[in-house]
Amino acid sequence: MLRVEVRDVSGITWLQAEGRFVGAFAEDTKAMVLRSKVPSHLVVDLSEVTFVDAEGEAVLLWLAGIGAQFVANSSSYSLDVCERLDLPMLNLTGVRARRVRAH
Repeated sequence: MLRVEVRDVSGITWLQAEGRFVGAFAEDTKAMVLRSKVPSHLVVDLSEVTFVDAEGEAVLLWLAGIGAQFVANSSSYSLDVCERLDLPMLNLTGVRARRVRAH
């Protein structure tokens, strides 16, 4: 099951996903974005996402392709997904950032 909440805050559209970002749920999220005017500033919060399948990954990459930036907890599965897919991350001050891995 997936819960998606959309809020507009100071000219930024926040899409907060919670649960399993999979299959038809992920496609429904894409359709929801397509039904509305695609916002110029879209932030997708994946902090509460517990699993992403191949269809979910495709939707996340599509969201990145239309300019979305992503938020994820620093110690969560969702951050691993963001890093693996090389999704553009947004830090809390609104500046684009990527987590740097130690080698």
